Amino acid sequence: MSNVMRIGGVIKAKPDKIGYYKELHAAPWPEINDMIKQCNIQNYSIYFKDDYLFSYFEYTGDDFEADMAKMAADPKTQEWWAECVPCLIPLETRKEGELWASMEEVYHLD
Repeated sequence: MSNVMRIGGVIKAKPDKIGYYKELHAAPWPEINDMIKQCNIQNYSIYFKDDYLFSYFEYTGDDFEADMAKMAADPKTQEWWAECVPCLIPLETRKEGELWASMEEVYHLD
């Protein structure tokens, strides 16, 4: 098995859309969870505080870009994103091409 990549991200939620976003994630579509797993993502969590969402996941594959492209090309994932993305406000400080702003890991303990 390859090394595990730990990935954290942050984004703001639209205050009037956070309820819907939480509803979606309380009962995610089975195809979405399956695709996430097919793309070598595990231990995926999203947290909410003061209009901010924080995500954490571990990537265990060998080609992150290819797996993310596979996910982005999936029609059901595109439908899911069409529901989720309108609930979000990307941070101005994110890198070009990012929706969720990537975060620097400053501490980890196994």
